[in-house]
Amino acid sequence: MSSPHNAMNTAQQEAVNYMHGPCLVLAGAGSGKTRVITHKIARLIQVGMPASKIAAITFTNKAAAEMRERAKALIGKAAQEVLICTFHALGVRMLRSHGAVLGLKPQFSILDTSDVTSILKDAGGSTDSATARNWQWTISAWKSAGLNAAQALAVAADEDERQAAVIMGRYDERLSAYQSVDFDDLISLPLKLLREYPEVRAQWQAFAGHVLVDEYQDTNATQYAMLKLLVGCEPDGSLAPGRDAARFTAVGDDDQSIYGWRGATLDNLRLLPQDFPALKVIKLEQNYRSTAAILRAANNVIAANPKLFPKNLWSDLGEGEPVRVVDADSEDHEAERVLARIQSLRAEGTLAQAGMQFKELRDFAVLYRANHQARPFEKALRKAGIAYKVSGGQSFFERAEIRDLCAWLRLWANNDDDPAFLRAVTTPKRGIGHQTLGSLGTFASRYKLSLFEALFSSSLGSVLSSRAVGSLQEFGRTVNDLQFRAKHTEGAENALLFLKTWLADMAYEKHLYDTEDSPQIAAVKWTNVMEFCEWMAQRCGGQMDDDILITQRASKNLLDVAQNIALLSTLTEREKDQNVVTLSTLHAAKGLEWPHVMLVGVTEGLLPFKMDEAFKARTDKAGDEAADEATATLAHADLTTRLQEERRLMYVGITRAQRTLSVSWTRRRKKGRDTVAAQPSRFIAEMALDKATIKEDPREKLRALRAEFAARAAAAAEKKPPQ
Repeated sequence: MSSPHNAMNTAQQEAVNYMHGPCLVLAGAGSGKTRVITHKIARLIQVGMPASKIAAITFTNKAAAEMRERAKALIGKAAQEVLICTFHALGVRMLRSHGAVLGLKPQFSILDTSDVTSILKDAGGSTDSATARNWQWTISAWKSAGLNAAQALAVAADEDERQAAVIMGRYDERLSAYQSVDFDDLISLPLKLLREYPEVRAQWQAFAGHVLVDEYQDTNATQYAMLKLLVGCEPDGSLAPGRDAARFTAVGDDDQSIYGWRGATLDNLRLLPQDFPALKVIKLEQNYRSTAAILRAANNVIAANPKLFPKNLWSDLGEGEPVRVVDADSEDHEAERVLARIQSLRAEGTLAQAGMQFKELRDFAVLYRANHQARPFEKALRKAGIAYKVSGGQSFFERAEIRDLCAWLRLWANNDDDPAFLRAVTTPKRGIGHQTLGSLGTFASRYKLSLFEALFSSSLGSVLSSRAVGSLQEFGRTVNDLQFRAKHTEGAENALLFLKTWLADMAYEKHLYDTEDSPQIAAVKWTNVMEFCEWMAQRCGGQMDDDILITQRASKNLLDVAQNIALLSTLTEREKDQNVVTLSTLHAAKGLEWPHVMLVGVTEGLLPFKMDEAFKARTDKAGDEAADEATATLAHADLTTRLQEERRLMYVGITRAQRTLSVSWTRRRKKGRDTVAAQPSRFIAEMALDKATIKEDPREKLRALRAEFAARAAAAAEKKPPQ
């Protein structure tokens, strides 16, 4: 949340005006980092840097869209020339323009998580999804660390990792054959371009006059290596000829680094002063979001972690309401307590003073550590008739009907995309069965062809009947026709007409009703399909600017948009601003804020998450070596790192609150089918609330609320005129 005043504070001004070299802006929660980034873009343009040589990079399309809108409001038309995008979108640009040197054609496919799992099953000869997902996590971690399959095999710690490294090699071979990349490749392959191809590196360094990186603490090893090469470093770390300094601004907060499990590393913050001795460090410590009471609790918690760059958040918004700590008997009891708090803060009278004007449902958020914790709160809110949404649930783009359409779009853009081919050819059904596809797959493998290439082979008739060959080739001609028409369909109105006509021609609505037991479910799916078509059409018309396509045209053709469907569908936040209560995991809540936050399930074993169990698992795995001091020390160091990240997660949860914060824990909680005794999280004690704490008895709270409602009802009855 940016400062409400037109003038920036001294630290913000210093960050905006410093442009002589590398700069690290340590932006505490709610300290106005987006304001600094957009004003620095304006300042760079003001002092003469071409807008087209400025890049601002962040981690989600939602964050990029917000930054783009704020830049446009501040700078005007010049903002359209600034590249504001995600790391992955930048990677797509680089690979679309220079991927040919790596053997990639410009219309390569970007695989989603489900496709990756399927390919790994095939590569590993397994039918078990859980096993494939484990391989996926391991391979992703290696790619995030910048390792290829051969390097991964060399560092594999045990037989499981050695097996994963071998499978990684087979997996990468399949991706190459399918002319496809996964999301990790969108960073590792551009890094390879910059490292190994001097002419490509020179072009991108010439483009990057100044690079601004948002949420820098969330970068992984490959993203940092990519950034260094982009801003003017050579592979050996020295500055490129003609460069007097690396010009970038990294904006981040080591206290909000909560993505270690997906490769983000604080080493990138530690390395900056070493790799760039001239680094200017500026701290943003004034918070414009939260009251002093909330910030004091946050500062106290995070103080237990070691500091890379010490800072202390402060606010001039006043002391505010004390942070409330509530204990409950069970999860259901805790949900009742949350419901009572929402109702009381929305009511008028003495119970609502803390709420002031913030009484809309959208002003409330219930935050928790893990997705399964949402259930009792959903139940309580439904029973009370209060509208809510769950963040972090099933993505719109994970729905079967949307995945069906995305497969067709990917196949138009890249005929070599075998996973897309297999889904499209069977949806809707067209008389092409599994045996036919199996024979086609065997034939394609023998001659090293994609499935799409194989169906037009003159010798395919030697393994399939003429009828089967005819059906396959008819499908192929349909795809070719749609591909041609999509390439020549530009603008929102034309794209929407094309998509609706295509769906009608293949009777997709009938397919939904034929395959669903419930007409109501089929109707919902068809509504989702229509929403997806609108979403695609808006991108063709330029109403939604993704800054992924290389073209600078506002209007795009449907094939252009289809090429990036996997990236858009994964990184774009589609949620509308609904007037509902938000239920969200702490990870999904990062970057957001609400007037009233209820942090729930703050018990040992949930937040922090399973620390004791994790230690036991590590020592058990060590077997007889568990008694060895070195093994125990290693396990303890690993858990210490985990605990520090869990503490940062608590800090993120606390700092989402603007006006009021309640923290609750349960005396007993469900664990599998059992109910076990629970203890308050150590983080509650670390908040050091002491006398400022309001400890609530939920029963007293409910009684007070009922009494207030009864009194108001009685007063209203007295005022009612006699009949």
